[in-house]
Amino acid sequence: MTSPNLDTATSAPEDEFLWLEDIYGEKQLDWVRSENAVTEKLLARTGFEQTEERLLEVLDSTDRIPMVAKRGEHYYNFWRDARHPKGLWRRTTWQSYTAADTEWEVLLDLDELSAAEGTEWVWGGSMFLRPADGVSYRRALVALSPDGGDAARYREFDVVERAFVSGGFDIPAAKSRISWAGEDSLYVGTDFGPGSMTTSSYPRTSRILRRGQELKDAEPFFEVPEEHMMAVVQRDQTPGFERDLAVDIIDFYNTRTFLREGSDWVQLDVPLDVNVDVHRQWLLLRPRTDWELDGVTHPAGSLLAASLADFTAGNRSVHRLFTPDASTSLQSWSWTRDRLLLNLLRDVSSEILVLTPEDGWRSDILDACPPLHSVDAYAVDDEDEAAGNDYWLVSTGFLTPSTLSRGTLDGTGRAGTVKTTPALFETGGLTVEQHFAVSADGTRIPYFQVGPQDLVLDGGNPTLLNGYGGFEASLTPAYSAVVGRGWLERRTTDAAGVERHGVYVLANIRGGGEYGPEWHRAALQENRHRAYEDFAAVAEDLVARGVTSRDHLGCTGRSNGGLLVGNMLTTYPHLFGAVSCGVPLLDMRRYTKLSAGYSWIAEYGDPDDPEQWEFVQTFSPYHLIKEDVSYPPTLIWTATSDDRVGPVQARKMAARMKALGADKVWFHEALEGGHAGAADNRQSARMHAMSYEFLWEALTGRLA
Repeated sequence: MTSPNLDTATSAPEDEFLWLEDIYGEKQLDWVRSENAVTEKLLARTGFEQTEERLLEVLDSTDRIPMVAKRGEHYYNFWRDARHPKGLWRRTTWQSYTAADTEWEVLLDLDELSAAEGTEWVWGGSMFLRPADGVSYRRALVALSPDGGDAARYREFDVVERAFVSGGFDIPAAKSRISWAGEDSLYVGTDFGPGSMTTSSYPRTSRILRRGQELKDAEPFFEVPEEHMMAVVQRDQTPGFERDLAVDIIDFYNTRTFLREGSDWVQLDVPLDVNVDVHRQWLLLRPRTDWELDGVTHPAGSLLAASLADFTAGNRSVHRLFTPDASTSLQSWSWTRDRLLLNLLRDVSSEILVLTPEDGWRSDILDACPPLHSVDAYAVDDEDEAAGNDYWLVSTGFLTPSTLSRGTLDGTGRAGTVKTTPALFETGGLTVEQHFAVSADGTRIPYFQVGPQDLVLDGGNPTLLNGYGGFEASLTPAYSAVVGRGWLERRTTDAAGVERHGVYVLANIRGGGEYGPEWHRAALQENRHRAYEDFAAVAEDLVARGVTSRDHLGCTGRSNGGLLVGNMLTTYPHLFGAVSCGVPLLDMRRYTKLSAGYSWIAEYGDPDDPEQWEFVQTFSPYHLIKEDVSYPPTLIWTATSDDRVGPVQARKMAARMKALGADKVWFHEALEGGHAGAADNRQSARMHAMSYEFLWEALTGRLA
């Protein structure tokens, strides 16, 4: 039965703040500027500026590991620091990369480019054309966003000349999906005009664009229905295995994969919810639900392998390479030339397996991963003659600076350290613990707690609880000097003279991928409440254990995590002393009509379907706000240029809360930065400092 104060899917929504959905309207931006001024005035009375500078020092540190991607003989990196706030695209050799003082060849300086072209370009990545054997990599497509949003312009770049190619490919800014089709052609999915984009605001067609051809003349090649999420076409450039693949992304969890045979697209005969990976002669399949194949049931989250040629010819014989259990899930995989690396999580700690196809898929453990840490292994360059079986190993922990190592899967021993991040915050006396809370339905929910070894368990510690719980994304241990300086180093003395330290908690709630697709599916759509019950259970467990109390417990989340803490604010306000809600989803009645929202129906449900609105409305914070409720101090922050979630939901939520009498609500909107909320290190430092400073002031009783 629909609650009387909520909109029904068949009636016109009663939305007094609909006018704020005009993102760039002058009246609307005046409202934003006015709210920003109030928030900035509040923060000016705190240590905000000092916190911002300390976080910027971390983000600009030249001691950070410059992560690289190998292409041919060079190692490519994108880098921002104090001297280059917009960043440098650069490259080096292996010998120089491993030297104490790496020498970089700068390919593109975005600060110089932005000044020259009068556009504040934000780096979006590069995509190389694979050259013929014996020829060096030279041409790449460079993606540049004009405002930090998802829409990017693609321009052809020559890394030898270190310049954009005169008369080369240049695709205007849009939410595009582009790949090389050959030396003189691209597969382009972009905004070709009316009918070319899906309801989710992504390309519904992919076309062949030939060198010198105007975009409007590109030849149709593949398309999907308008109500699907996206069309993607790629050219597999692997020597000896060149082929075209197309993917009809129906939604986040259902796809159809096609191989090009002659002039036809031939669909792979697998269920829609099976993840597909084609690599050389192999086909990898990961079902998201239990899959019965030739009388054998393969559980959700398992990994299967087959010969691509045999499978497409009708032979359904598969090897099961991984079987999940109650505590272990497959997170990712990576192919070297002769091996397959599997990255697993066992109770949210890493484990890595090495599989050898030519030896009956023999499985070996790759070194021992430390508990309560995250370790990720992936190939360096599987096509390289000498380094084809080399792998990168990235190790990190809440209190352990990240380390980059490199090894070879040839039985010669462990990976050797290449670079290590120096300690960027004080960890003395801190410890990492893992605990399990019990949710409303009896499910055990893991969470990490980072804080002093001698923590006084009397409920007086300022504690920050972070979470996400959506889209099968896993939250794992990671070294973050921003968290370290922004929260863990903080000290205060309470009224009794007891010194208090910041405690940081990361919750692994359902909706995420920490235990595989079933952990995610447990909180989909009508079961969404389980993610929020899990988060609330962690909050209650922290209080029950004496770590903190309601007045000293804050929560934070971004994007889907913003929806999470929005529900904490409206459904569990009694559990939290403060809430920081970033680039959030909040109005679930209209989320499908704003920015990329339509693509998330598979996650949340369709509010335009009356039956589904019955459950969607129960986790729509915008519709759950009530008068005469004592809400905890709340900061809602977003970015004008966010073209994924968009800023309007945050605007409307803040406006409605204030209109209903909530007197401790603050709003801030960065005028650029996209869904990340920041387009450079300075903006990122300001965004984090704003959130941390607000929460600390609120949880230590100093917020006006």
